[in-house]
Amino acid sequence: MSNITIYHNPACGTSRNTLEMIRNSGNEPNIIYYLVTPPTHDELIKLISDMGITVHALLRKNVEPYEKLGLAENTFTDEQLIDFMLQHPILINRPVVVTPLGTRLCRPSETVLDILPENQKGPFTKEDGEKVVDEDGKRVK
Repeated sequence: MSNITIYHNPACGTSRNTLEMIRNSGNEPNIIYYLVTPPTHDELIKLISDMGITVHALLRKNVEPYEKLGLAENTFTDEQLIDFMLQHPILINRPVVVTPLGTRLCRPSETVLDILPENQKGPFTKEDGEKVVDEDGKRVK
C-alpha cells in the first residue's frame, strides 16, 4: 500500500502529468478517481484544511455547474460550497495529492515535486513538451 494518494481525473492533462511525476519518483500511488468515488464530507474538509486553502480556492470555475449554480457570485457559505462539490464532484479542482510531506492542489503539476518523499528517478517532460526534470532527476525550474 502506497503512502501517497492522488485524487485523479484521467481526462485532465495536469492530473496525468502529476500522476506520472509520482511514478517517476518510484512510487505507485493510491489513485482515487474522485469523479466516480468523491471524498466524503469529512474527507473533503480535512483535505482543504491540510492544504491550508479556502473552500473557494478548491472550486473549479470553468465547468458548467459553476455558472449554472451561480457560484461566481460568491454568496454561499463554505458549507454550501462543500455540499455543491459533493453533489457535483467535477467542481473539485484537481489533482489533489496527499503524501507524508503534505497535501497540495497540484496546479501546476510540478507542485507535486515539493511534497514527494523521494526524488525523481530520471527526466520528466510534461505532455505539452515542457521539461520539468532533467536527466539527473533534478527540477529544471
